[in-house]
Amino acid sequence: MFRAAFTFRFNANVVATHCAMGALLSLVLSTICIADDKITTPDAGLLPLEELRTFTRVYDHVRNGYVDEIDDAKLLEYAIKGMISELDPHSAYLDKEAFTDLQASTSGEFGGIGLEVSLDEGFIKVVTPIDDSPSARAGILSGDVVIRIDDSPVKGMDLNKAVNLMRGPKNSPIKITVMREGVDQPLDFNLVRDIIKVQSVRTRILEQDYFYIRVAQFQLDTGKEVAKKLRERLKKNPDTKGIILDLRNNPGGVLQASVEVADAFLDGGQVVYTQGRLDNSNIGYNAEAGDITNNLPLVVLINDGSASASEIVAGALQDHKRAVIMGTRSFGKGSVQSVIPISNDRAIKLTTALYYTPNGRSIQAQGIEPDVDVERVEIAAIQKGLATTEADLARHLGNSKGGKESTSKERANKRISSAELLKEDNQLHEALNLLKGLHIFIQRSPLAAAQTGAAPIAADIVVQPEISAEGDHE
Repeated sequence: MFRAAFTFRFNANVVATHCAMGALLSLVLSTICIADDKITTPDAGLLPLEELRTFTRVYDHVRNGYVDEIDDAKLLEYAIKGMISELDPHSAYLDKEAFTDLQASTSGEFGGIGLEVSLDEGFIKVVTPIDDSPSARAGILSGDVVIRIDDSPVKGMDLNKAVNLMRGPKNSPIKITVMREGVDQPLDFNLVRDIIKVQSVRTRILEQDYFYIRVAQFQLDTGKEVAKKLRERLKKNPDTKGIILDLRNNPGGVLQASVEVADAFLDGGQVVYTQGRLDNSNIGYNAEAGDITNNLPLVVLINDGSASASEIVAGALQDHKRAVIMGTRSFGKGSVQSVIPISNDRAIKLTTALYYTPNGRSIQAQGIEPDVDVERVEIAAIQKGLATTEADLARHLGNSKGGKESTSKERANKRISSAELLKEDNQLHEALNLLKGLHIFIQRSPLAAAQTGAAPIAADIVVQPEISAEGDHE
């Protein structure tokens, strides 16, 4: 027969703790409505008496009966962590180390493997790998579920603890094991930590006249940097025909930066508004008058790694009919987290509001649906030999208007360039093709302007001049 053994001993600290807990309970009781010597049902904002009694009992048992002795400060910190971690995947208690890490990631530089992660049913799920990080180079993908870090299971692990395990000094090794949808066996990635410098904004030129802007993360100065890059490009090439804004695998960041990025493409109007329980959570953010790009055709690329601030930009530009949204449905994080300092080196990251697009759409758990669905796939162009053109023929007639001749070699070079982009990134390839179509569509036809008032001529019909009866003809 099993008997539980209990050891009773007098301890001054225990007595002090009982007194302290009693004082805490007495203080709480003062917030409960008492009338006619009976406790009434608590109104909103008042603490429930029975649950508080339960808390003090549990606290007392853990403090005195747990196998290892834990001081009161640590137990209370655990209680805070547990309370906040049960709210939602994005609220968290930030101890000194976590608070420092958050500030570092916001500024754009920290040591680690470059993964943006969230908590999903007790597992650590990859939101997106950061551009040019060890994780991205190794092939970890958005949607992968981390199941082990250095052979330690992460099931049920606190999110901050998992993040801290993945971060570390440069050149230190780490092993990440993930499960991937459609793959039966776990995948192991042996990585080497590096200094993760998140370059928020990168640009490139596509086919001379199309401007590509990649925003990897919304940092404090991202909005100003995007506006600067746009002004520089348009000043250098006023004939720019269109812009691609790439927000794929962008996990979000600073809300104000996302408003500033959307503002660069909008001529006024609302960008986003937030609603919460507190009055200061109900805020609207508007764009200033003046579109830096003068309404150039715009395509925005998103995918399931585009979250939070990325969705604010995509949603605003979609609602204002300012851009064509292309790619796949975004992550669906439509909540606002406020970082609230509670001491010099500690804070809580608390979900305080939900944000809505200008048309009143909530993105939470739904995401932004692209206007044009394009999956990221591997595509290989069919290789063709050089096809003879008219310009290749000996003694061919030149272009009577002095136009540049199009030989088979020149066409092949152009096909190779297009095929390389298609192989590198089919979504970007499709965005560029769409921009070309939009540019053509918005052009005013010079023929239409010249022929105003003239009788229309059917397409593909050549009108020959009348031939005189006396003229020679066949």
